[in-house]
Amino acid sequence: MGFVLAATVVVFTAAFGFLNGFRDASAAIGLTVRTRALAPSIAAALATLFNVAGAVTSAWLLAYFGGFWLTTPEGSGGLIMLLATLASAILWNTYAWWLGYPSSSTHALVGGLVGSSAAAGLVGHEGVAQLDRVFWVQVGLPLLLSPLLAFGAAFFLTAGVTWAVRYAQPSHAHAGLRAAQSVGTSAVAFAHGLQDGQRIIAVLMIAALGSGADYTSIPAWTTAFAAAVLGAGTLAGGWRITYTLSHRLVRVDPLRGFVSQLVTSGMLFFGALGLHWPLSTTHTVVSSVLGAGSNQDYAAVNGRLVIRLVRFWLVTPLTTAALGAIFALALSPLG
Repeated sequence: MGFVLAATVVVFTAAFGFLNGFRDASAAIGLTVRTRALAPSIAAALATLFNVAGAVTSAWLLAYFGGFWLTTPEGSGGLIMLLATLASAILWNTYAWWLGYPSSSTHALVGGLVGSSAAAGLVGHEGVAQLDRVFWVQVGLPLLLSPLLAFGAAFFLTAGVTWAVRYAQPSHAHAGLRAAQSVGTSAVAFAHGLQDGQRIIAVLMIAALGSGADYTSIPAWTTAFAAAVLGAGTLAGGWRITYTLSHRLVRVDPLRGFVSQLVTSGMLFFGALGLHWPLSTTHTVVSSVLGAGSNQDYAAVNGRLVIRLVRFWLVTPLTTAALGAIFALALSPLG
């Protein structure tokens, strides 16, 4: 039974990783396609290449720092908890894609883990140790603070970039900024792989080796697996969310698209390399494009859609926690 559960977790991890790349492709390519810096097919291929490179690099990051915040109990109980967590995150992320709403895969994953751990406690099984500390210190605070920081940084940086190109002809400035956006797409895609590749590899390590897995020695197959599913999802591209981000949410030009990508990639790199925090690519890019779009003299931001997105973000961990608890209780007899 343990082998079957572990194999099922690997299959669900593949689905989660593919859906992660599929949905978060919009973060890397949405603004670039909107400003016509790159054709959609070229932007998707470029984002896929650098997303895969980021996922491969994330294995080195895990090995270098030697640890991860995602833990479960040993044995079948931990695998059931992990399976329930993945199932809840996959179901909610699919629903978010269908609505065209950009939301955090990490928030969904953590919410599912909280719910499945609570359900394990209800039936007398071991849950995740110090889950409240893990949630707030490693996940809750970074994911709550990053949208505020991204919005503020993009708002003020837009003014600085506008001042820097104030004497340039609009056509020349936009041409240069579109070229910079091509680099920005690569940077955001690489940073996304660097962040989310760690989560996929960690889940695979737990499924194969248990929660006592040594992250200083990561099997090559886990890295290749994570990079492959993320890359395949990115290449497929979640165009529903791309349309929301690049057309429905904000009126964006090359300058503001460049600022958003600069802020997003900078925060994701600093979060992964400097703070070792799991930051949400989706929350960061949406908040940065809102910050850049708000720094205009005319109404550029769809306020009603922003309210719906924020409400959806707040509901995400609560809903996946409920789903995780339901799935964990349903699967508990297998343990």
